Amino acid sequence: MADPIIIERFDSKEATESKDSPTHDLVYMIMNTEQYSVAKSLMASTVPEKVGDLFLDDYHIVHLGNGVWEGTARYVKWKSESQYSFDTGGGTQHISQSISNVGKYAAAGFSAPDFFGAIGVTDDRVEGTDITVPVFNFTETHYIEKALVTGAYKLALFNLTGKVNGSGFKGFAKGEVLFLGASGSKRGLDDWEITFRFAASPNVAGISLGDIAGVSKEGWQYLWVRFIDDEDATAKALIKRPVAAYVEQVYPYGDFSNLGIGV
Repeated sequence: MADPIIIERFDSKEATESKDSPTHDLVYMIMNTEQYSVAKSLMASTVPEKVGDLFLDDYHIVHLGNGVWEGTARYVKWKSESQYSFDTGGGTQHISQSISNVGKYAAAGFSAPDFFGAIGVTDDRVEGTDITVPVFNFTETHYIEKALVTGAYKLALFNLTGKVNGSGFKGFAKGEVLFLGASGSKRGLDDWEITFRFAASPNVAGISLGDIAGVSKEGWQYLWVRFIDDEDATAKALIKRPVAAYVEQVYPYGDFSNLGIGV
């Protein structure tokens, strides 16, 4: 018997036109072998990965007898549209200072000391409280060509995790978006599905803390207050008085354009 060969049939290239689910079939004849493994190997090494904008989905082989096989390769459209999701569930933050005090009440014969907005003041500390603050959590899923998902790109995602945007990003101002990381998996032959996770917290300005005014902070910077021991002469009581506020940068800036998903 002659060497096994594979040829594309003259009536190949059957196509189904559809906006959402177009398909394209290539039909081959495999001759001069009775072995399925040989026929399969010839199909695998011959059929292209893409036909136009369609990707190889599968192929099947049918034995016709006398060393002849028919192989059909089917091409389909990948569902490659980007996906987005979000929630505004908020996050928790511990604060020691209120926005403003709206009431003071004292027992008969006593005066309520003025703590200048400090929360949970005891003899030796300001305990504060936990509150819910605005946090916008969102994810974006993108489909990226395999040629772009290199070792260097994966390292860039790793290095940007735990950083905040050093410039405007997705409609948010500098410092408002924290990159929480990405996860990805390879789809088929030509692209990666990668999901990017973010959390956004708003920048604020004009904060007043007791007698301290004009405090500003970016969304993911940390604000803390220094208190001193003082006396409320009217109430004849020792108090904790806020005298200084500090804004700390706790997350480094990153260039989010290196994510490759637009800004």
